[in-house]
Amino acid sequence: METPSIDSQRVFAPGMLRERVAIITGGATGIGMATALEMIRCGAAIAICGRNADKLAAARTELAAAIEARGDDPAKQLHVQPCDIREPAQVEAFVRATIETLGRVDILINNAGGQFPSPAQHISPNGFLAVVKNNLVGTFHLCREVANQWMIPHKGGRIVNVIANIYRGFPGMVHTGAARAGVENMTMTLAVEWAQFGILVNSVAPGIIRSSGTAQYPPQLLERGIAETPLKRAGTCEEVAASIVFLASPAAQFITGTTLRLDGGAALWGHTWEIA
Repeated sequence: METPSIDSQRVFAPGMLRERVAIITGGATGIGMATALEMIRCGAAIAICGRNADKLAAARTELAAAIEARGDDPAKQLHVQPCDIREPAQVEAFVRATIETLGRVDILINNAGGQFPSPAQHISPNGFLAVVKNNLVGTFHLCREVANQWMIPHKGGRIVNVIANIYRGFPGMVHTGAARAGVENMTMTLAVEWAQFGILVNSVAPGIIRSSGTAQYPPQLLERGIAETPLKRAGTCEEVAASIVFLASPAAQFITGTTLRLDGGAALWGHTWEIA
């Protein structure tokens, strides 16, 4: 199946998110960068964080150019800061600096994460813990800080968590499978707890996506994943970004506690029906 063009996915009104501020963790590459660019196109101010200074610097240049192209001043519309989301003090400082620089936080996209393929018996206790801290604990740190520093006091906000296709077993990825499943449950729990504050909490669960993350895996793993996807192709970062922006948009005001799967039907197939 042919991969759709980027232009075919640009369906949102250009000013839809004007006067909104979005934090995007892991915003320097891949899905995070695609989401940041789409939100800029929709008018939002953007704050991104990550651990790699060189990637953040390159992202700052690209995002600033996109903001200038729409006629705005990047100094007033963009905040870039190193932050290890596993460290609560760094998360607190990042959220505080975002509010001081951009004035508010309306949208939080928890996209940062990381893992490595390995059979479970070869994952060390420290390796398992590192992935869980990054993908689960770090996500909670961001949710908590953004909620406490802005969304709860100001009675509103959107949180979108990027998880994974955890609807069957996840061989070779037991650490991230466990962590991402935890994030999905946290999404549902926070959706209920924070509804009283007008905060909507949802997730997206990408399947096989061509991104900077999957580029690090052996090619045969990616090709096997595509072969086991009913639509017989990988998704794109822009497709994931479009779904994230939808959940952050005015079109999704009555959606909370939901996970939107973007996997080409992979979670439904389960090797029970041959697809040529």
